[in-house]
Amino acid sequence: MSVLSLLQEALGALVDIDEASLEQARADRSGHAAAGRPIAVIHAERVEHVQQTMRIATATRTPVVVRGAGTGLAGAANAGTGEIVLSLRRMAAISEIRPDDLLAVVEPGILNADLNAELATHGLWWAPDPASRDISTVGGNIATGAGGLLCAKYGVVRDAVLGVDLVLADGRLLHLGHRSVKGVTGLDLTALIVGSEGTLGVVVGATLKLRRLVPGEICTVTATFPGVRSTAAASAAVTAANVQPAIMELMDAASLAAVHALLALPAPATGAAQLTIQTDGPAAAAEADTIAAILREHEGHVLVSHDRDEGERLLAVRRSMHAAMASLGTTLIEDVSVPRSAMPAMFDEIARIEREYGIVIPTVAHAGDGNLHPNFIFEGTETPSYVWAAADELFRAAIRLGGTLTGEHGIGVLKRRWLADELGEDQWQLQRQIAEVFDPLGILNPGKVFAPDA
Repeated sequence: MSVLSLLQEALGALVDIDEASLEQARADRSGHAAAGRPIAVIHAERVEHVQQTMRIATATRTPVVVRGAGTGLAGAANAGTGEIVLSLRRMAAISEIRPDDLLAVVEPGILNADLNAELATHGLWWAPDPASRDISTVGGNIATGAGGLLCAKYGVVRDAVLGVDLVLADGRLLHLGHRSVKGVTGLDLTALIVGSEGTLGVVVGATLKLRRLVPGEICTVTATFPGVRSTAAASAAVTAANVQPAIMELMDAASLAAVHALLALPAPATGAAQLTIQTDGPAAAAEADTIAAILREHEGHVLVSHDRDEGERLLAVRRSMHAAMASLGTTLIEDVSVPRSAMPAMFDEIARIEREYGIVIPTVAHAGDGNLHPNFIFEGTETPSYVWAAADELFRAAIRLGGTLTGEHGIGVLKRRWLADELGEDQWQLQRQIAEVFDPLGILNPGKVFAPDA
């Protein structure tokens, strides 16, 4: 009996072999697509459906690619020839909200925005704030270890997950983590699962650490600078001044000009770069004034707004970055992080690479935590060799500056060739061995994170 027949017998109408569905499952928003088409897309609606799928996959040695909303930027959820796609998008329920314990229990397919809309009615929120928050799932956030605009003050996904329910490759269900604020019993397997990109198991539920909605006003500070280096230096000065903005976003000249063109805004001055900063809470106004003074000392032309709606309009410029890049051509959206004090040096490295390769690399950054997103623009569907060569230079520069290959997008397919360079041989081997304990047959997202021929 074929794998498809076994799946159809066990799961019936949940097995989708529509050509459009199979084609869609080949790609995410990275611009990368897997070779060939998967066997089927399983639209799981309950934990039992996930377990049945994994038992069939184990029995037949069939690879499984877990998928949420497909908004990833590293190719980790792309499925190709001979693979089963296990979609969790229909598992979108909120099982429990506990305001007294500041936690919620949710299924993985719920969208960030939908979750926070419901939590807001209880005076609560889940802090992770990726730019794709309106279209990305909580499960996908957990799989990639997502970040976002608010990370500088409120942390990343790893800081906001208390526990996960995990289906192993053979179909067993584990309940990892805890519901209490503290918990150090045994190894922290929950933290291991966060950011594992579907290589260790299938997250079918999550216990999330919530925050109460922040009281007080929100102030927004925007500042333009004559160049990106002075902009990065200003952001580093804000960090060093012992003030804690909720959001601090940097746009270089190329990215700022592209967004202004997309939104039909007046063109910025040639070479101008921009910081957009928000403060929140009872001290928001005082912090905004302190930050504005620092930015003026660094050649910034500063605007301070105390209006929440105007602040969102100002932030919309930054949130339009991906759409602006897409309007220019095919985009390889990269993701490196460096210590915040090294931000100016990293922009120097980007400028060097631009000169050496004769290209423009529009770059935005979560300046509050040192996470940069350089964008490589090209024509066609295949990334040209010169782009990969320039990206190689960029990755190695980030590592030299004490940084990392990825701050929030993950390794997936696109960065696996550089993984051992950052980790070192011993740690790289140890991580592979850990993955084999969870998935001895190697059927969970094979070829992702770790190169298949390694």
